[in-house]
Amino acid sequence: MSSLDPTLTVKYQRLLGILRDMRSVLVAFSGGVDSTFLARAAKEALDDRAMLVTADSETYPAAELEETRRLATLLGLRHVVVQTRELDNPQYALNSPNRCYFCKEELFAKLGPIAREQGDAVMVYGANMDDLGDHRPGMEAAKAAGVRAPMIEAELWKEEIRALSHELELPTWDKPSFACLSSRFQYGETITPDKLRRIDAAEVFVRGLGFRQFRVRHHDRLARLEIPLDEIPRLWEDGRHEAIVTRFREIGYLYVAVDLGGFQSGSANLLLALKRGARG
Repeated sequence: MSSLDPTLTVKYQRLLGILRDMRSVLVAFSGGVDSTFLARAAKEALDDRAMLVTADSETYPAAELEETRRLATLLGLRHVVVQTRELDNPQYALNSPNRCYFCKEELFAKLGPIAREQGDAVMVYGANMDDLGDHRPGMEAAKAAGVRAPMIEAELWKEEIRALSHELELPTWDKPSFACLSSRFQYGETITPDKLRRIDAAEVFVRGLGFRQFRVRHHDRLARLEIPLDEIPRLWEDGRHEAIVTRFREIGYLYVAVDLGGFQSGSANLLLALKRGARG
């Protein structure tokens, strides 16, 4: 890694040392930038004493599941897919601001027995330093389950993870940020399998038009498309906006809006910030 800032090389070596000290690990693997980088580091540090586990549920797009299988093969690591049923938990389906706690609680409950079967492997996941500054109830669930975040322990930030991923020639180094489909709903709106299927179909269509970083937010019969500001003009090229309206109405939306604020990861948390500001 001679071409990198020496600070990044030091942090990467620190990460490898943290993983080696664990002796064996079970990586919660979503196929995103962070978990793929963590998996690659675990492979280097522990070889076959590292294993990947992916949760398959209605909140997880089928295309992403296939991507985890492809990446696991590329990394040369054992990969297990487990079925999670977070929607069966009314506390999750009601979609309160701590929804992610129940999702991660379900995930880590499924990982626990597998970790024990692997000789009490340490469960790890891909949280990084950027996650410390946002509303992340899933991190509380990880803490409660004894799941470690090696990249936080190594003090790695998202952009550093991307830079290291690029150096390691990981195909995910520039992959857009991803969150489960439940994040497309405003807090308080009940999540159902039908709504999740509608969102998934909408995003598959928009991705097929050549857009990479975006979200389709669900508001009953209205779909709000968040897309980077510099990408918005492309919606009016080659009949894309007409195609989107037609397809979204086929899916079940009556109205389609483009958010003039552009793309913002975690935009559902804006309301929480406004409430905190009002109380302050």
